[in-house]
Amino acid sequence: MKIIVPMAGRGSRLRPHTLTVPKPLVPVAGKPIVHRLVSDIAEVVGEQIDEVAFILGDPAFFGEDVVDSLKELASSLGAQASIYRQDEPLGTGHAIMSAAPSLSGPAIIAYADTLIEAEFDLDPEADAVIWVKKVEHPEAYGVVKLNERSEIVELVEKPKDFVSDLAVIGIYYFKEVGVLKDELQYVLDNDIIHGGEYQINDGIKRMMASGKVFKTGEVEQWMDCGNKKVTVETNRQVLDNEANKGIDNVSSDVKLENGLIIPPCFIGKAVEIRNSVIGPHVSIGEGTVISDSVIKNSIIQKDTFIQAAVLKDSMIGNKVHYKGLASDLSIGDYTTVDA
Repeated sequence: MKIIVPMAGRGSRLRPHTLTVPKPLVPVAGKPIVHRLVSDIAEVVGEQIDEVAFILGDPAFFGEDVVDSLKELASSLGAQASIYRQDEPLGTGHAIMSAAPSLSGPAIIAYADTLIEAEFDLDPEADAVIWVKKVEHPEAYGVVKLNERSEIVELVEKPKDFVSDLAVIGIYYFKEVGVLKDELQYVLDNDIIHGGEYQINDGIKRMMASGKVFKTGEVEQWMDCGNKKVTVETNRQVLDNEANKGIDNVSSDVKLENGLIIPPCFIGKAVEIRNSVIGPHVSIGEGTVISDSVIKNSIIQKDTFIQAAVLKDSMIGNKVHYKGLASDLSIGDYTTVDA
C-alpha cells in the first residue's frame, strides 16, 4: 500500500503561522499535521505501507529540513519516502500527476490539511473509496451523490439544491491508482480545466463513466486545519481523543513552579511554567517559558516566552516574546510584543 500526500500549498489562510513553516508541519497537540495524518492512516489501514510519496512546492520554502523530516516520518513506518515537486499551483489533479512514477498499485491519497478519526474498511468490491463526513450545511462543501446500491455516481461541488449531506473530506483509496493516473493524464492532455485548474474530480468522474465502482467510507471525526480558529479547535479535539486513549502528553522534565496544569494538555520537553495556570486544551512546544499567566485552549510553539498574559483561543508561533494581557491572539514566529 502507498500513501500519496499532496502538500505543495503555502497555507495562506493560516498566516502568519505559515510564513516561515509550511502548513502541514504546523504542530497540533505537539505533532506536525502531516506526521499525524500519515501515522493515523498507517495505523488504521491494516496493511503494510511500502511507500509514502510527498508532493511539495517551491524548494525555497519546502527546503531540505522539510524533506528530512518527511523521510524520517516514512522511515518510522517502515516505508520508503519519495519526494516530488509541483512547480506550479495548477490544481489537485496536476499535483497528483507530479508524483506520476509512484502512481501504481493500491494507494491512499490524502491532502495534508485535515485530520480524521475513522476505521478504514476497504470494500473488496469497490475500485475506489472516497471518505466522507455527514455535515449540517452541505451547500458549503463538495458532496457525493449515491445510487440505490450506495455507490457514488456523481461528485457535486457546493450544490444549490440538496444532493446529499455527505461531504468529501479529501482522502481517497484506489485499488489500482494507475487507473486514476491514466484518466488524469487524459485531463492534462486535453486541457480539461475547472476553476482555472486541473482537478482530481475530473479524473474520478472519468473513472466512474468507465464503470469503476466507487463506495463511501464515513469518518467519525473530520478535523480541519485551514485557519487559526479551526486549527485551535482541532488541537482541542486531538487532545481529548488522546486523553480518552490514556495518552499522557506532559513531558516528564517540565519545570513546574507554583503552577497548575489542567488536562488534557501537551507540554513539550524543557518547558518551564512559573506562577501560571495552563489548560485545559493547551499545547506548548519544547523550550517555551511561561510565567505569571493563565492560558487555555491555545497552541504555543517552541522556544517562546510568555509573561503576564491571559490567553484563550490563541495561536502563537516559535521564538515569540510576549508580555501583556490579551484574550485571543494569533502571533507568528520571531515576534516580540511588550504590551
